[in-house]
Amino acid sequence: MNGFYEYVKMAVQNIRANKGRSFLTMLGIIIGIASVIAIVSIGEGTKNQMNSEISDIGGGQVYIYVSNDAITEQEWITPEDINAVRELESVEGVSVAESYDGETVTGKGNFNLMVTAEGPDPKMINNADMKYGNYFGEREVEEAKPVCVISDADARRLFGTDDVVGMSLDITCYDVTKSFRIAGVTTQKENGTFVSYTYEGMPVTVNIPYSAMNELVGDVDYFYSMTVQVDTSLDSQKVANEIVHLLEKNHQSAGDDYFQIQNFQDVMKSMNQMLGMVTAFISFVAGISLLVGGIGVMNIMLVSVTERTREIGIRKSLGAKTSSIMMQFLAEAAILTVIGGVIGIILGIIGAYGICSVISASMQMVISPGISLSTIMFATLFSCAVGVFFGIYPARKAAKLSPIEALRRN
Repeated sequence: MNGFYEYVKMAVQNIRANKGRSFLTMLGIIIGIASVIAIVSIGEGTKNQMNSEISDIGGGQVYIYVSNDAITEQEWITPEDINAVRELESVEGVSVAESYDGETVTGKGNFNLMVTAEGPDPKMINNADMKYGNYFGEREVEEAKPVCVISDADARRLFGTDDVVGMSLDITCYDVTKSFRIAGVTTQKENGTFVSYTYEGMPVTVNIPYSAMNELVGDVDYFYSMTVQVDTSLDSQKVANEIVHLLEKNHQSAGDDYFQIQNFQDVMKSMNQMLGMVTAFISFVAGISLLVGGIGVMNIMLVSVTERTREIGIRKSLGAKTSSIMMQFLAEAAILTVIGGVIGIILGIIGAYGICSVISASMQMVISPGISLSTIMFATLFSCAVGVFFGIYPARKAAKLSPIEALRRN
């Protein structure tokens, strides 16, 4: 233990005696570690923010739709299918959403509408926050109530105020007009970092029970797709397979692949994998500077061996072992890279927070760096490994010097 302490002490003394050269030696390690830490942290923060926003929209949801073969055979999702799926214990809610073009006239002018026929669990599926009134539900769907729900932003466009619960809205579709009572107003979500809920010039969105569309477009008794809210504690893929099995049983279409699954978790997984690949590639490019830094360490250590040849000769003539000489130079190389690694970690964390702050301020978004202990530990161990690996050759060269040859050199 005392021998190891002496190696470290001598290495530190030599580093302090050559501060400028030591700093330049560490610079490559510092830049490499800082770049990797910052890029990985920003990438993880971006992924976390994206997952949070997407989960707010449809976390735990499964999208079931009919295939082209099913459409050819006139097999659709029916209200009976919806009720059967809702009765499954693993399902928390089911809704369909068929959109139709429409128009309306208010005191503020003429407006194009996107009339979305929904039910019977639209509030749960849409993850809607109510500002005024209530969202329609199963009873309104069963009784075909002429009620509707709009967002506060659309309410202000139509009426100049968002406190419009109880007011009537005349909806025209296919030259048929029907009056709907506004039952609720939702709070318009702010645009997220990655998910935009609105765009300029988009039509007013009006949500109504699908059964209330009958007088406007005829009987609405079949659907192309449905969205299912699954118990988040369960495996959504297994629940989706259970739903498809139920639908195939109802339609006597086992083996025909009439009903297809789009698992929300699979979509998120694919997006995370793509983002992870991009982050890994950029980190790899940044990590090349670590290789350059390691070569710099080896170069400086070779110079150090040349400068200290006489010192090595004296120590070996006094009985110093080859392993002792080698350990001395290895310790110096390792300490240089460890110090560079620590500085790089600190600068990487500061840089990650700084870059995220600039992005958040300039683009009106909120991104926090995803700094993990595993990343820091990896960076630390990697910097140590670089020092040891690139310090082996100079250390072996110093250890193999002949005492007589070393003492002859000036």
